[in-house]
Amino acid sequence: MKDIAISASQGTSSTPPVDEILPISQMFLYGLQHVLVMYAGAVAVPLVVGSAVGLPPEHIILLISADLFICGAATIVQSLGVGKWIGCRLPLIQGCTFAALIPMVLIGKEYGLGGISGAVIISGIFILFCAPWISRLIRFFPKVVMGGIVTLIGLSIMPVAGGWIGGGSSEMSKFGELFSLLMAAITLVIILNIYTFASGVIKNTSVLIGLIVGTGLWSLFRPLDFNLVHATPWLHLPQITLFASPEFHIIPIALLSMVMVVVMVETMSSMMATGDIVGKKVDAKMLRNGLNTCGLATLICGCFNLFPYAAFAQNVGLIGLTGVRSRFVVSVSGVILILMGVFSKMAALVVLIPKPVLGGAGIVMFGMVAVSGIRTLGQVNYRNNNNGMVVALTLGLGMMPVLVPNLFTQFPQMVQLFLHSGITIGTLTAIVANLTLNGSVPFRISHEEPVPDPLPSNSAARNVAVRTVRMWLLLRKVQREKQSSETLEE
Repeated sequence: MKDIAISASQGTSSTPPVDEILPISQMFLYGLQHVLVMYAGAVAVPLVVGSAVGLPPEHIILLISADLFICGAATIVQSLGVGKWIGCRLPLIQGCTFAALIPMVLIGKEYGLGGISGAVIISGIFILFCAPWISRLIRFFPKVVMGGIVTLIGLSIMPVAGGWIGGGSSEMSKFGELFSLLMAAITLVIILNIYTFASGVIKNTSVLIGLIVGTGLWSLFRPLDFNLVHATPWLHLPQITLFASPEFHIIPIALLSMVMVVVMVETMSSMMATGDIVGKKVDAKMLRNGLNTCGLATLICGCFNLFPYAAFAQNVGLIGLTGVRSRFVVSVSGVILILMGVFSKMAALVVLIPKPVLGGAGIVMFGMVAVSGIRTLGQVNYRNNNNGMVVALTLGLGMMPVLVPNLFTQFPQMVQLFLHSGITIGTLTAIVANLTLNGSVPFRISHEEPVPDPLPSNSAARNVAVRTVRMWLLLRKVQREKQSSETLEE
């Protein structure tokens, strides 16, 4: 059977897939899918930090609403661009970065939310100051370095999906119960079947459909708690310094500014991985513009008692999974996020998605991030050089904090702030190991335009399924004819 379905993201030959404007109904569905994939990560940072500094639940909800509003605005600016200096014009979702989570919790316990806000404001200025020159260090990020870092990011965030599958947190009394694991598995199976056998819009929204069906099945056995939705106000606009006035202290500023170096490298990795997927060449100018957006968003967020921003890696995996590469789809995601920030009850509704259901989808999303890095590593030449050792050190050392969380507990508290993140260790290891083992290779500008990835194909799996069913029906027919002939002979 010939697969005649054409993906919605496959535009005309004259329009690059990244610049294609799809029908509004499709952009809304694809954009909503992006929002549902990133939502848990977007609200996790304000939820954890807000709890750590002692904010009551009703204030944390307002903090999350303000975060979603600015997250949506930053996403629109990043994907569409403003002038010559802001926005990389790639389909990237912006959100609070996990890299600064632990440092901000420690700062909050010592200096309060005001100390965090002051450090965030200065760290945003720090990104804006560093963006013009750090984006020119692209020569220190060849494919062996970038591929290793992106692979490490995908593997490092996989425990997040594991925590969701178990129910949310390993400290829960019922963590890992059979029902949670079963619902995660069912959600994953639903997504895989839709992705394999469907086509067009249905195929490309397989994650969205899986989340909706999984949540519906969950509600049949365990009713969803709507108390938080009822307690949330209908409208809420972000307010400057609503919870605390910014305070500027040297230690929090220095600590968070150093963490921003890792955030900038993480954001550049996501931009280059996305550019590779959508077939758009990422140069120093695009990296600078993307970092400028992160810096500006971080600076503004500090004024609203919010936290540093970066590109979300899980949405990069979603682009690779669905093949929908249009940056205008992501801009629609930004509009949805703004609406969820203004209409707070919409944000509260998404919180109802059970963590195990979200974890089932997270396996695919986070795995696709790692696949993106592995694909880049597959383009690396490993003969007559030490590239293999660079990758081994990057993944080996970078995964240590993930596999052995208590490995660095004997170090001073200040040092632990940097060693807790495998991405931090892996990024530094990849750069230093490449320079040490391979030396400084002269940077050559390639004039070849990258080719977009081919759209995901489902014809092979579908043909196998069709042939299997046909063979089964044929065998049944033969058996019935044989039984009929034996009956006549008797």
